[in-house]
Amino acid sequence: MAIELKSEFGQIDISNDVAAQIVGSAAIECYGIVGMASKHQIRDGLTDILRKENFAKGVIVRPQADGLHIDMYIIVSYGTKISEVAYQVQSKVKYTVNKTLGMDVKAVNIYVQGVRVMNV
Repeated sequence: MAIELKSEFGQIDISNDVAAQIVGSAAIECYGIVGMASKHQIRDGLTDILRKENFAKGVIVRPQADGLHIDMYIIVSYGTKISEVAYQVQSKVKYTVNKTLGMDVKAVNIYVQGVRVMNV
């Protein structure tokens, strides 16, 4: 299901993969995020961190009548406050999607799939 935007010049269809790429790119810039995880851990692998070209596997974008609802599966860095990292990701994603797509984001649900210890 694509995101449909209508204007006086016609209709614009944005695929969910493009929206997921925008969401994933915004989230990965936040402090404390190691990477994106797959929403299907058993099928795709439990410990895989998704690369930039596979962000769509870790993000679900659902267009609703009241705005976009986004589910994100992330891996955080050890030693960070998970609630603060999740809040920062929610804020950054909401702002970026609003400015890039011009759509209102009603919910950004964060699912922390793991904690990764960084090598020193």
